[in-house]
Amino acid sequence: METKETIQVNSENVFNVEDVSVSYGEFVAIKNVNMDIAKNKITAFIGPSGCGKSTLIRTFNRMNDLILGTKVKGTINYQGVDLYDKMVDPVQVRRRIGMVFQKPNPFPKTIKENITFGLKVNNMTDNMDERVEKALTQAALWDEVKDDLNKNALELSGGQQQRLCIARTIAVEPDTILMDEPCSALDPVATKKIEDLMQELVKEFSILIVTHNMQQASRASDYCAFFTTKTSDDGKRRTGELVEFNETTVMFTNPEQDLTEQYISGRFG
Repeated sequence: METKETIQVNSENVFNVEDVSVSYGEFVAIKNVNMDIAKNKITAFIGPSGCGKSTLIRTFNRMNDLILGTKVKGTINYQGVDLYDKMVDPVQVRRRIGMVFQKPNPFPKTIKENITFGLKVNNMTDNMDERVEKALTQAALWDEVKDDLNKNALELSGGQQQRLCIARTIAVEPDTILMDEPCSALDPVATKKIEDLMQELVKEFSILIVTHNMQQASRASDYCAFFTTKTSDDGKRRTGELVEFNETTVMFTNPEQDLTEQYISGRFG
């Protein structure tokens, strides 16, 4: 009987992306992406709506597997392991590579139950109270909720709910966190708390974030990937492509591509 391959850490980069294209049925959402994503850094994906940023970030923990008709071509190596090898268990992938979504989505359970849910699923039930406290502390939420752990999570503010979702993600001890526009539904104060939190988390985790906020990308990330769309040969569809990938300071002060400069300066998008 075949057994699923265990992911081992043996690479300086967290991801090596080679000629990756993603399609939904006949529609090619993004194509020919090549990049190496460094460990323990924050990498931001920017670009206009429809350029494939969210599609691409979901390939890193195989979330697109859940969408009927999705095809991923090319290679995504995660710390030396081909994520799409048939021997790799996508469930294990999603534990090692957690995801925080655009809109806070806590379970309609208590704060504590939100954290323990994933721990139980992954059979990480030893020292449960310590694990809950650690996750909430890492998400900069412990001091605010430590006396209300049995409170319904839906009673928290939007910013607190998003930090709870981050705590829920890191409780199962991933090494990479994907964030798909995690601040788009939050006010500026809550957004700053998430950005400050990212600066702490990146000391232990690699972080990839999709954002439409240029200021956020320039403030929070170490590296930046700019995507745009190009019209297909038949003129009917637009496909996402990577235009430039560079250190954030370089991209925002001296971009290599004119198109990048135009987008960052607000002349299109």
